[in-house]
Order: sequence, then structure tokens, then C-alpha cells
Amino acid sequence: MGRCPIKTIFRGRSPGYSFLFLLLLAVALIVADLYTAQMRQGRAYLSLLITPLQWLVDIPSRAAGEVSDLVVDRRLLLKENEQLRADALLLERKVQHVAALTAENVRLRELLNGRARIDEQVMLAELIGVNPDPFQHQVIVNRGLEDGVYEGQPVLDAGGVMGQVVESTHYTSRVVMITDARHAIPVEVNRNGVRSIALGTGEMDELVLDHVADTADIREGDLLVTSGLGGRFPRGYPVAEVSKVVRDPGQPFASVRAVPTARMDKSRHLLLVTMPQPLILAADPAEARPAGSQAGVVKPDSSQTDAARPEATDGH
Repeated sequence: MGRCPIKTIFRGRSPGYSFLFLLLLAVALIVADLYTAQMRQGRAYLSLLITPLQWLVDIPSRAAGEVSDLVVDRRLLLKENEQLRADALLLERKVQHVAALTAENVRLRELLNGRARIDEQVMLAELIGVNPDPFQHQVIVNRGLEDGVYEGQPVLDAGGVMGQVVESTHYTSRVVMITDARHAIPVEVNRNGVRSIALGTGEMDELVLDHVADTADIREGDLLVTSGLGGRFPRGYPVAEVSKVVRDPGQPFASVRAVPTARMDKSRHLLLVTMPQPLILAADPAEARPAGSQAGVVKPDSSQTDAARPEATDGH
């Protein structure tokens, strides 16, 4: 009969001292991880050992998805194909209209010598892991430092803003969702521009707006989009749709709840958005330069957080 490793290690010691030793060791490691850069770098290298395991665990899910695609009814596929063609025609019409408006907007900005809008660069990523802790809404994607991912990078899915990167290793990154109870994001009502802060509630299908005045013009069904304040998230991306507005005459603030537009617990393919550096248009196009190079223009501080609370960008 082999000996138990734990009994061999603590042979001759009382269980109380052994427990106290392990507790102090755990606390020391936590403190070192929070305040020591070397520990974070070491954890990044250790994650290289975990990455193949994450990919291996993801194989059954991929295989199940491929098998389900093969057994889908042909009639359903034909019906879906017909519906997609109709949607594509409608979207093409809208794109043509948007293209005309975009061209007109560019001409007006050139006329006013304003700043030109630059399309953000995006990177396709795939979800390979989910944090099992029900109190932390975090996922892991298969992009990391080697792909140019950085902490605070916005993450979208097909429906809208899903979250932001809070930790990056060489080949993977951890993303905190906007529904996490520690996350907050500046938003505005798309209909009239009323600004607020959308806070996570810890529920996958709900956000709340912080300190909305009782007299604010906000209604059920209003679309909330990113306001761009703080420089972390690009402006104009869908975040949530207002689902409930409660006004109490005896309270200074209204209770506003919203449903995220992103498919928080269903999306598998995501987009990582790289924020561009805007250019200042000049009369001579050759004189155009980055906004930060002009005297008196303050560049956005990438260390700022979009949250009303410091925990918004805390990955722990």
C-alpha cells in the first residue's frame, strides 16, 4: 500500500499548524500576485501550460457543433437560406443609404475643418472557455499578446458590446462581460443623447442605469449605445435596450433597467476592437497629423476606466 502524499508531507506535525502554514502561504501568494509584476509575468508563462488543456477541453464542444450542423433538416436550411437572401437585399438597400450619408458627413467635416472619423480595426476571436464562478461573468478567448491584444480592449459580438479584456497572456485573453456586477460602461440614449452609466447586476440578461434623474427623457424600448466618454469604448455601438422605467414621485432618481443587446451566454465568435488615433484634417491633406501631436490637444488616457467604480477594469 502506497503512502498518502499529504500525510507524508505533514508527518509529525499537528493538523492545526499544517492548516495555518497553508493559509499563510496562500495569503502570501495572493498579495504577491496583486502587487508584484514578476508574479503576473510568471502566471502568464504558466498559462502556456494551461492553454493546450483549454483547447483540448473545447474539442468535444466543437465536435458536437459540427455533428449538429450535419443533421440539420434540409428543408429548414432552404427556408433559412431564402430568409437570409431577403434580409441581404434589405441590408444592401440600407448600406447604400448609409454610404451616401457617410460621404455627405465627410464633406461636411472637411468643410468645417473638423476631425475625421476613422473606422476601428477589428480582430476576430473565438470563445474557448467560461469562468465557472457564477459571481464572475468572464470568458476566455483564443487571442493574446502575440496577436496584439491589450488590457481594456473592447469586445463585441453580432448584437453589440459584450465586454472588455481584463487580462492577456501570450495566446489567450480573459474578457469581463458588461453584466458582471463589478463592471460599468458609459452609455447614452440613442434617441436623444441622454447620458448615464450602465452597471452590471450579476444577471446575464439585465443592466441598471445609475443615478438617472426622475425627469430624464428615457422610455421603455430606448436603445442605449456607447457614449465614447473615457476613451475606452468607441462611440455609437449598441449596449442594451431599456426594458423597465419606474418613477417614484418621492425619489430623486428613476429606476431604469435594460436588457443587453449582445448574446451574453450564447455568442461564440467575437470581435476585438482596436481604438484608432484620430487625425486632424487640414486645408492641405499632406498636413494631416495625429490629434495628439497638436499643441493643446490632450490625448485620451488609456489608463482611465469607463466605469463609475474602480472595479470596472479589475480582472480579479
